[in-house]
Amino acid sequence: MVIATGSYLVNDTFMKLATVGLPPYEVLFLRGVMASLWGLPLLFILGYGKQAPLIFSPRVLFRNMFELAAILVYIVALANMPIADATALGQLTPLLMILGASILFREKIGGLRMALIGLGFFGAVMVAQPTMSGVSPYVLMALGNAIFCAARDIAGRRIGAEVPGMIVAMSAVVVVLIGSGTMHLLTETWVMPQLNHLLLLAGSGLFLVFGHFFIFMSYRVGQTAMVAPFYYFFTFWAVISGLVVFGQFPNALAISGIVLVVVSGVAVVLLGERARRLAPVA
Repeated sequence: MVIATGSYLVNDTFMKLATVGLPPYEVLFLRGVMASLWGLPLLFILGYGKQAPLIFSPRVLFRNMFELAAILVYIVALANMPIADATALGQLTPLLMILGASILFREKIGGLRMALIGLGFFGAVMVAQPTMSGVSPYVLMALGNAIFCAARDIAGRRIGAEVPGMIVAMSAVVVVLIGSGTMHLLTETWVMPQLNHLLLLAGSGLFLVFGHFFIFMSYRVGQTAMVAPFYYFFTFWAVISGLVVFGQFPNALAISGIVLVVVSGVAVVLLGERARRLAPVA
């Protein structure tokens, strides 16, 4: 999970660098082309070739339409916000997923978990730092990313166990490739990428596939209670990337908010696993 989160952050870092000189949806489209060139051969190397048609199965596509919506707003936020802040707001996803599951599936939350979720949202406000003139539209896009990712994960629960994780991941790559290409044609003007852009996006696509693969493997070989809290290493890598690559460091209020989001998220995961272990077996 630590490698997966680091891989995703390298992907994000390369994309943010590529947005200097290229429109965001063009960056996303080219990243999708590169990820496809890396990922599709890997799919066959891992022995999933015969299951490749499941990439276009209805439930997988439904899940990945939310993935598309999430990344379409996230890439714009990422291009215009410090990477640590954009990532921290995305860490609300597990908390939003719990709220969504309680509404849609009538899953009980409990008072303590609800309080922790509220703490996470308070942390998000500290990161967003609204002013008298309102909240930045890029902050709203970063929050939209968290909402769509939570919807994605809830929809993913409807996908049968017979569909391998790498199939779902490559379906996401294909859907985002098509969707970002469409958005680019509708809203942007093509800018000829330079060699440095292509190299950045080739690296971005490769690390995206690494991220998908390692997050899939982490849940396959490890217990959820042990693995899930390390999801919040996203924030650690994002702060490192912001400082080393972009010379940006969150202010004290944002750092406090990031800590609240991470602590509340880890606590909710651990409480949920404890409740699952203590639940009576029918």
